[in-house]
Amino acid sequence: MTAPLIDPFARAITYLRVSVTDRCDFRCVYCMSENMTFLPKKELLTLEELDRLCSTFVGLGVEKLRITGGEPLVRRDIMTFFRSMSRHLDSGALKELTLTTNGSQLERFAKDLYAAGVRRINVSLDTLDEDKFARVTRWGRLPQVLRGLDAAQAAGLRVKLNAVALKGFNEDELFTLAEFCAARDMDLTWIEVMPMGDLGNENRIGQYWSLKDLRAQLAERYTLIDLAERSGGPARYVQLQETGQKIGFITPLTHNFCESCNRVRVTCTGEIYMCLGQEDVADLRAPLRDHPQDDAPLEDAIRAAILLKPKGHDFDYSRQRADGQVSRHMSHTGG
Repeated sequence: MTAPLIDPFARAITYLRVSVTDRCDFRCVYCMSENMTFLPKKELLTLEELDRLCSTFVGLGVEKLRITGGEPLVRRDIMTFFRSMSRHLDSGALKELTLTTNGSQLERFAKDLYAAGVRRINVSLDTLDEDKFARVTRWGRLPQVLRGLDAAQAAGLRVKLNAVALKGFNEDELFTLAEFCAARDMDLTWIEVMPMGDLGNENRIGQYWSLKDLRAQLAERYTLIDLAERSGGPARYVQLQETGQKIGFITPLTHNFCESCNRVRVTCTGEIYMCLGQEDVADLRAPLRDHPQDDAPLEDAIRAAILLKPKGHDFDYSRQRADGQVSRHMSHTGG
């Protein structure tokens, strides 16, 4: 039997996040520059290469596969890839196939995603105010995303909203977003903004809204019940007793969750990042392309990369500067 992927700190790697494109139809301020230079097509893994790469990880014990971007649904013919991956769901090797999306293409693809075996999706949505949405996404259209949410739920997909906590931007929507999700039977996860990308005009310290403070404000109106459950990612969950809904908190700054990290990320060019908050990277594209008929070199490269997985990230705002900052944009690694 193939030995599972175990990192140097005895953590089993069972969760793979794969970016299928660096392109997006939005330009969110914490994820991309307004004027991005995208990769030439020849550098991107083909859909067939992505299939082979993901299938190799599944063969090595990965049970959860999340597709990211950029915006994954803007990749041409991406549903071909989802349909192909569904064979691993059918075999039982893969327990979950899911994606993180900005919601812009859900009206078009929700039914196809469900047909391919996707049952749960994360939609990034930081505000329900149309003007603020246009500002934070630069190019985004809120009504299009809201129609996408309708389409996703109508297709049978379980929807969780991911909101990045941005000081001075969506603090006043804490209860609005909670009530919106409660009314629509959607879960909600708040995420602390991370020091990623060329800061330039983007003041990460100025944007940072601690989820410790957010949670305290939430507790002023609701009774928060801590839940032991995990979804395979870093979120900690509470249940609001009054509504029954789940609220998640992803807190890389106020609570380092690295001790239970079970995941790695692969970019659309075949780079594997063992930690979102570190620059350590290994190349999987070369063994993939140099040995088209032999998966052994790719497996060896994956195992070698896992042995370099660090204990955790170094993100830190406590000294009022963005310590532990990494230079790449969030869209490069995959959201």
